[in-house]
Amino acid sequence: MRRFFYLACILFFATNLLAQDRAPHPELENPAIQGINKELPRASFVSYNNREVALQNNKLNSSQFISLNGTWKFKFVTGVSNRIKEFAAPNSDLSEWNEIKVPSNMEIEGYGYPIYTNVSYEFYPQWNFKPPYVNDLEKNNIGYYRRDLEIPQSWDGQQVFIHFGSIKSVGFVWVNGHKAGMSKDSKTPQEFDITKYIKPGRNSIAVEVFRWSDAAYLECQDFWRLSGIPREVYVYAQPKVRLRDFFAQCTLDDTYTDGIFDLDVELKNHTGNKVTQSVSYEILDDTGKTISSESKTIQINDSVGTVSFGTILPGVKAWNAEIPYLYTLLLTMKDASGKTTEATSIKIGFRTSEVKNGQYLVNGQPVLLKGVNLHEFNQINGQVVDEKDVMLDMERMKQLNINAIRLSHYPQPAFFYDLTDKYGFYIVDEANIESHGMGYDRAKGKSLANNLDWTEAHLFRTRNMFERDKNHPSVVIWSLGNEAGNGYNFYQTYLFIRSRDKNRPIQYEQAGHEWNTDIVCPMYAKPQHIEHYANNFTDRPLVLCEYEHAMGNSMGNLKDYWDIIEKYPNLQGGFIWDWVDQGLLDENEKGPFWAYGGDYGPAGTPSDGNFLINGVVFPDRSFKPHSYEVKHVYQNIGFEPENLENGQIQIKNKFFFTNLSKYNFSYTITANGKVVKTEKLPSMDVAPQQSKIVDIDLKGISARPGVEYFVTLSAKTSTADNLLPKGWEIASGQIKLPVEAPKVSIDMAKTGKVTCTEGTTIDINGKGFSLAIDAQSGVITSYKAKGRELLLNGFGPRPAFWRGTTDNDYGWG
Repeated sequence: MRRFFYLACILFFATNLLAQDRAPHPELENPAIQGINKELPRASFVSYNNREVALQNNKLNSSQFISLNGTWKFKFVTGVSNRIKEFAAPNSDLSEWNEIKVPSNMEIEGYGYPIYTNVSYEFYPQWNFKPPYVNDLEKNNIGYYRRDLEIPQSWDGQQVFIHFGSIKSVGFVWVNGHKAGMSKDSKTPQEFDITKYIKPGRNSIAVEVFRWSDAAYLECQDFWRLSGIPREVYVYAQPKVRLRDFFAQCTLDDTYTDGIFDLDVELKNHTGNKVTQSVSYEILDDTGKTISSESKTIQINDSVGTVSFGTILPGVKAWNAEIPYLYTLLLTMKDASGKTTEATSIKIGFRTSEVKNGQYLVNGQPVLLKGVNLHEFNQINGQVVDEKDVMLDMERMKQLNINAIRLSHYPQPAFFYDLTDKYGFYIVDEANIESHGMGYDRAKGKSLANNLDWTEAHLFRTRNMFERDKNHPSVVIWSLGNEAGNGYNFYQTYLFIRSRDKNRPIQYEQAGHEWNTDIVCPMYAKPQHIEHYANNFTDRPLVLCEYEHAMGNSMGNLKDYWDIIEKYPNLQGGFIWDWVDQGLLDENEKGPFWAYGGDYGPAGTPSDGNFLINGVVFPDRSFKPHSYEVKHVYQNIGFEPENLENGQIQIKNKFFFTNLSKYNFSYTITANGKVVKTEKLPSMDVAPQQSKIVDIDLKGISARPGVEYFVTLSAKTSTADNLLPKGWEIASGQIKLPVEAPKVSIDMAKTGKVTCTEGTTIDINGKGFSLAIDAQSGVITSYKAKGRELLLNGFGPRPAFWRGTTDNDYGWG
C-alpha cells in the first residue's frame, strides 16, 4: 500500500510538472477557457460627447478615442522555455528590443516564416493531431509587444477600454504591469476594461502573443498561417453610465412597403448607485431630415438596464445591393439633469432577407447571388488590409458585376461592413470556425463539431460574430462556419443565432439537408447535380457556397452553371472560389515574384504549394483572362435574338430593383471584324425582370460571299454610379446576323489527285507532297513537300485526345 502511495505521489507531481512544461498559461491549450476578463461582444460603434460630432461619425474626431496603431517595441522568441517573464513591467529595459508596426503579421515582418497549408495543421508534421495540444511548444513562436500611451485628464472618472481588432492565435494583455485579460478568436474584437489599471498621464501596454494555441484547431482555413496583431488597436472612454450595446432591427412589412423599426438598447451602470437616464433615438434620411424619434427615461437599479423602442415608417426607402439606401440612426444618452453624457450614430437600412416558399428573397424578390469568396489578404502586408484595400476590391467587384461576398471563412474587419452597407453587396457573414484537419467523422474523438469539450469554443466565436455585425443591412445571411463537420456544436450555434435573429437565414455547408441550415449550400457540386436538386427538392433554395475553383486556366463552364441557375427558381447563385490569388510579393536574384506555399521555411516545412493561387484576380487585383468571363456571365442585362431577319433583338432586364433607363445603349455591326455601323439606341425604360424588343438598322448590310456579320450590343453607365465611372460598360452581347451569301463552290474534278495506300503505314500521296502515318500509333512519321522531308527522325505530330493539363487538374489529383 505504501509503495502504491509513493507511486501515486510520483505520478501526481510528474503530471503537474508536465502540465507546467506544456504551457506557460493553462489557458493556452484549454478550449473550455475562451477569454479572461474579456468584455461581452457588442455592436460596432464609437462613443461621442455630443449630437453634432456623433452625426459625423468619424472616430478620429472623438475625444473619447485614441488609436494605438503605429510603432511598438517588439521582442521575438521561439519556445516557451525562452519566455520573457518580466516583460510587462513598466520600467523593464527595452533597449535591446526591436520595433514593429501594428497592425501586422509577425512573419511578414521577418519574425518566423509564413506557412501555407490547406487542410492540415501546420504545427503537426504528420496527421496525428491531438487537440487541444499544439505539438512541440518549444517550436511555438511568441511575440512580445510594448508601447506607452498618454491618457488625458478628461478621461478621469470614466470607464476606459482597450480594443484589439484581432490577436492571432491568442494574446495576453497587461496594463501598467497588471494582467488585464486574454481572449481567443482571431477574427473578432477583443476588448478589456482597463479602468482600474490606468491613470491620467503615461501608461504602459504589453501583449504576449502565441502563434499557436488550442484556438488554432478552429482556424484551419485555406490560407497563409500567420500570427500577430493584424487589425487595429485603440483605447476608448465612456461615461460611468454607458451605452453597452444596441440591436436595431430594420425590416419591412408583408407588402415590402412600410419599414418596421425595433430597437433594443442596453445600458451599463458602473456607479454602484441607482441612476436615472434618458435614452433617445432619431432616424434621419440622407438629407439629414429627422423622420422618426422618441425618448424614454429609465432607472437602472443594478448594473444593467434595457430600453426598447418600436415604430412603423410608412413608405420607407428600402436597402438592397442595387440601390443601397441608408438612413442614419442617432442614439443620445442624457443624465437626470438633461445633460448629454454620450451619443453615437450608425447607418441602417430597411430590408427583408428570408426564405419563403422554397426561395431566398430580399425585399420579396428572388435575387440571384452572383458572388465570390473573399479572404483578408494584401500582397505586401499579408492578412492586414485597410480601407484602401477594401475599396479597391469593391471597385473591381462592381466592375465584374459581382453583387455578393461570402466572408471565407471568418468575419472581416469592422469597417468592411460599413462599406458593403454603403456600396451595396449581399454579405454572407461566416463564423471563424474551420476544423478541416480533424475531419467530419462524428464518432467520439473525431470531428470537433460533435465534441462537447469544444461546444463553448464554437458558441464563443458565433456570438462574437453575430453581436458585432447584427446591425448591418448588408449582412443578409449568417454562416455557421466552414468545413468543420456537423453535429451538436453546430446545432447549438444555429439555435443561438435563431434565438437572437428571427429574420435572416442561416446556412452551413456541412449541414447538407439537415435542419440547421435554411439554405442548402454545397461546394463544387457539378451543373448536373444542382439541376437534379432543382427538380427533386423544393423546400429550400440552393446556393453554391463554393464553385468554379478559379485556379490557373479555369472557369470555362461558368456559363453552363448559370444557364441552369437562371432556369430554376430554387437555384439562386453561388460564390466563386475565390476572389484573389494569395501570392505574397517577394523578390529574388531574378526579380520580383509572387510567393506561395513552400517558398518559405526550412526543408520539411508543411506546404500545399500553389493551391492558394486560385483567384478571379491576381494578388495586385489586376484582372485575369477569366475575370472577363465572370463579368459577362454575371451581367444583369441579356441580349437575345428575336426576329433577326427584321433586325429585332430582345433586351432583358435581369436586375431585381433597377430600371434600365439609367444606362446608355448602343450597337455596332461588323463585317469580318471591321466596323460598318455604330448607332445609339433610344432610352431604355425597362422595369426589373422585364424585356423590350429593339430594332437594329440593317440598311446597307448586304450579303457577300465569305463575309460574316455580327451585331454587338452594349450598355454603359450614363453617370458615375456606385463605384463605377461614367461610361463603364456593364453588359454586352454579340449575335451573328443572318446575312449570308452562298459559299463559292469548288469543282472537285479540277483539284489534284490524291492516293492512299494502307499497310504498316498509311501513305498519302498527292501533287508535290506525301504523308506517312504509323497505322498503330497514329504518329505522322514523314511529311514531304516537293521532295523535302519536313519531320526530323520521324518524330511528327501524334494524336492527343485530352487537352493540356491545368493547375486545377494538378490540384485535384
